Amino acid sequence: MKFNELNISKDILRSIEEVGYVNPTPIQEQAIPEILQGKDIIGCAQTGTGKTAAFAIPILSLLENKKDGKIKTLILTPTRELALQIYENFEAYGKYTPLRTAVIFGGVNQSNQVRELKKGIDILIATPGRLMDLHKQKFIDLKSIEIFVLDEADRMLDMGFVHDVKRVITLIPRKRQTLLFSATMPKEIQQLASTLLRTPVHISVTPVSSVGQTISQEIYKVDKPNKTKLLMHVLKDKSLKQVLVFTRTKHGADRVVRDLKNAGMIAYAIHGNKSQNARQSALKGFKSGDIRVLVATDIAARGIDINELELVVNFDLPNISETYVHRIGRTGRAGAQGRSISFCDFEEQAYLKDIEKLLGKKLPTNTNHPYPMQVFEIVEKPVRVRRGRANAKVETEQVVKPKKEVGKKEFKSSKDKDKVKKFDDTYRGNSKFSKMKDDSKRGKSNKSNFHVRRNSK
Repeated sequence: MKFNELNISKDILRSIEEVGYVNPTPIQEQAIPEILQGKDIIGCAQTGTGKTAAFAIPILSLLENKKDGKIKTLILTPTRELALQIYENFEAYGKYTPLRTAVIFGGVNQSNQVRELKKGIDILIATPGRLMDLHKQKFIDLKSIEIFVLDEADRMLDMGFVHDVKRVITLIPRKRQTLLFSATMPKEIQQLASTLLRTPVHISVTPVSSVGQTISQEIYKVDKPNKTKLLMHVLKDKSLKQVLVFTRTKHGADRVVRDLKNAGMIAYAIHGNKSQNARQSALKGFKSGDIRVLVATDIAARGIDINELELVVNFDLPNISETYVHRIGRTGRAGAQGRSISFCDFEEQAYLKDIEKLLGKKLPTNTNHPYPMQVFEIVEKPVRVRRGRANAKVETEQVVKPKKEVGKKEFKSSKDKDKVKKFDDTYRGNSKFSKMKDDSKRGKSNKSNFHVRRNSK
């Protein structure tokens, strides 16, 4: 089947041909005719199968002759990066239509977004937080919504937006067409769908939580202190022009970038603490090839759309199994060949088992690397816990042995540690009281800026 057989308008066919689309993907082939008929949809397909085009193309076709400057379609997404990606797709597919599309998200000044809204738009792509903010300020009217799209619904729930989604639903008309798309379909999503959609058509082109067959997957078992060294070993392969690295935390991402830059590599981090301009700049540099290594947290896992991305590295295994699918889905998109490498230390082996259970298969382990795992046990280590001045109780906690980490100062006793903490609190404090206390200890007067010492004769 080809796109010209799907009852799509000539203007949209012209634009998608310019983009390079000829044959629709399975999710597009099944979803587009149903959406054009006005039916509610639950679409489940793995990342990179063309879900965005599956709803963007028919929406543009339905609204092409309904332009009146009122918002007819609302598309809700969990992240800024994904919102921008969808916006770019709508702009490309609707190039020859009179429809206006706008995107709004937090992390940037709202003035430019408000200016676009005031011009009158037909399609709005938004993240929940900024949408609610601008609606409260009376900049957005949702009473004319005819089509509501909830994209990456499972990620929306993971990020805690379920209450925002429910509030948005109360602001849009009950009589509407609702489209729900998700890479995975857990029970929570099914329950949400039962309250949102009316007799929906279920479309699932791949098993739930499956990974594209064009993506090769490998596990590298390594001790935690050696992960950075192993990453540098992997990056010695000069044929790798673009590498996307995922960490579990923001600080972890910054630390990996710092180590890579110290080794002379071009790397940037993208996570929630970065400004929106910094994130967009990093993504632009990565897509253009100016940045070789992009280190990201899971917030960016579904907002990065790069053709022919060569390698995805899980520096830390995710503690949520479904997140693994979304991460490695950045490579091997639209049938292209992809590759993923996951580092696994002893403490992460439970996460690995959960991932393999979700995928229904055991992932191959690569032992041919210079930093094989050496730690295979957890031992009890005594930890002194201070409970007041008079007494201290000794407890135990489970730690991986060996637990020594490079770069962390060790103290001979908890008393020494308390002294350092007291020093930090006093001499690094910004309060006026701390400075006065510091001056008094050095023999300076708190009432003047001078202290005169008379010379003894």
